[in-house]
Amino acid sequence: MKIVIDTNLWVSFLIGKKIKALKKFFSSAELNVYVCDLLIDEIKNAAMKPKIRKYISETDVHTVLELIDTCCLHTELIKKAISPVRDINDLYLLSLAETVQADFVITGDKDLLTLHSHYQTKIVTFREFETIIDA
Repeated sequence: MKIVIDTNLWVSFLIGKKIKALKKFFSSAELNVYVCDLLIDEIKNAAMKPKIRKYISETDVHTVLELIDTCCLHTELIKKAISPVRDINDLYLLSLAETVQADFVITGDKDLLTLHSHYQTKIVTFREFETIIDA
């Protein structure tokens, strides 16, 4: 199963010290998590914002980036998504999903969630995804 995890979840789990919840994805041979340079850059930029920085340490950020580096599949964006998203900054996630033909984009972003899907990719919340893989 191919998945893309939105930046907002990486940052939420960083703030909540719940990276272990994400680590279970990486322990399953059936799940492949894909990232691209834009996603990694967005995580780094979000982690540097003062309102987020007060909740996390440099070590936390390093741990997440190391997890991404060792456990995720890095790919270059080949497809360029065209979709009716309200926030054009989300297009790279859909482009990544198209490029790898992802089964799921996991997000908390309401703009993306209102799409429900993008081509073959279902757009779901983390809880919805947990229900799917636990079934």
